[in-house]
Amino acid sequence: MIDAWEEHLRGERRLSPKTLEAYGRDLAQFLSFITLHIGNPPTIADLADLRMGDIRGFMASRRQGGAGARTLARGLAGIRSFISFLEREGLANGAAFRAMRTPRQPKTLPKPLSPTLAVRVTEAEEQLDDEPWVAARNAAVLALCYGSGLRISEALGIRRADAPLSGEGVLRVTGKGGKTRLVPVLPVVAQAIADYLRLAPFAPKADGPLFIGVRGGPLRPRIVQLAMAKMRGALGLPDSATPHALRHSFATHLLAGGGDLRAIQELLGHASLSTTQIYTGVDTERLFAVFEETHPRARRRPG
Repeated sequence: MIDAWEEHLRGERRLSPKTLEAYGRDLAQFLSFITLHIGNPPTIADLADLRMGDIRGFMASRRQGGAGARTLARGLAGIRSFISFLEREGLANGAAFRAMRTPRQPKTLPKPLSPTLAVRVTEAEEQLDDEPWVAARNAAVLALCYGSGLRISEALGIRRADAPLSGEGVLRVTGKGGKTRLVPVLPVVAQAIADYLRLAPFAPKADGPLFIGVRGGPLRPRIVQLAMAKMRGALGLPDSATPHALRHSFATHLLAGGGDLRAIQELLGHASLSTTQIYTGVDTERLFAVFEETHPRARRRPG
C-alpha cells in the first residue's frame, strides 16, 4: 500500500521528488513510533484503529527530538495523505487525523534585497569567476530569478529550444507539481541569456538544458548558490541574500511599485493567494520604517 500511495503521489499528484522523499521519511518515522507504541510492526488494521492520542504522542516525540513547527506540519501532511489514500481504498478511517490541528506556523517574512543590490548581483561584471562565460552564465540564471521571479530549479529546467533571446517575450515555465505558467522576459534578461550562449564553449542541445556546467553537463543549483555566496562576501550582502531571495525581491518590488496581488500570484505560480500575501507584510514593514525615519513626530527626541 505504501508503494501504491507513492505511485499515486508521483503519477496523479505529480509531487516533486524532494516532497516524495520527505513524505516517505515522515511516514517511516511515524510507523517506527507506532511499532514501539503497540509493541509490534503495525498492520493496516492497526492504523485503522489509531486514535488522536496516538497521533499526539507521535507529534510530542518529534517535538522533543527538536522538530520545528514547519517540520511537524509537513510530517502530519504526509501521514494524512497516506491515511486518506487508505481511506479511499476502504481500509482506514482518517477522522482522527483530520481532527488533529496542524501546528501553528511562525510568521516569517521574506527578506528581499534592495532594488539596487538585486540589479547588481545579476550583472556579469559582478560575478566572481575568472571564466567570462561562467560569469555570464551565472548572471543569466540570477537575472531570470529576479527579472522573471523564477525559482532556481525553474531557471535550470529551461530547455535550450525555449530560450528567450531577443526583445520582450514570454517564457513557459514548469513549476511545482508539474504546473506550467507564462512569465514575462525583459529585454535585459534576454540579452543576458544571449551573452551567455555567445560565450559558452559548449553548444547546448535543443532538447537539452539551457544552462550547462563546466564539463558540459546540466548545471546544478548548488553551483549557482555558491556563486551567490561569494558575492555576499565581496559586496557585503546579508546572509539572506540567496538566489531565492531574488524571487522574493521580484515580488516585493512589483508590489511596492503598485503591482496587482493577483497578477503577482500568477507570475510566481502560487496555488493560493494567501502564499503571495506574505509580501504585503514586507511592504508594510518598509512603509512603517520610512514613517519612523522621516515623520517629525514619529521619533522621541533626546531630552
